[in-house]
Amino acid sequence: MAFSATARNPGTMADINVTPLVDVMLVLLIIFMVTAPLLSREIRLDLPQRGPEPPAPPGEVVRLTLDAAGMIRLDGRVIPPALLAGSLQLEAARTPQPLLQIDSAADAPYQHFAAVLATARNSGLERVALVAAE
Repeated sequence: MAFSATARNPGTMADINVTPLVDVMLVLLIIFMVTAPLLSREIRLDLPQRGPEPPAPPGEVVRLTLDAAGMIRLDGRVIPPALLAGSLQLEAARTPQPLLQIDSAADAPYQHFAAVLATARNSGLERVALVAAE
């Protein structure tokens, strides 16, 4: 028998060599320590700060609606997309600046909504609100 204990063969060795296991674990630990800081990124958020007084009422409101066909209405008047920037710049120049409420239809294309929102931001309007669909 190959596994019998004799005087020449004292028995099988039951010890496990853990050195390679420890080496692999240390290498993995070093890899994770080096790559973990690279995976975390800073996200900049401009959160509103709590003030001592309650916010002022919205004042004058300008309502902009966007329907499913991409037609834009500013306070009920149909505005071509090419003239929207000029109309919003006129609204932004008023003192105090009115609140722009953007109401978009649920089935309106996102690219039209994104273009309207970018135009509002680029025109200098600081107070923009999105109306929730009901």
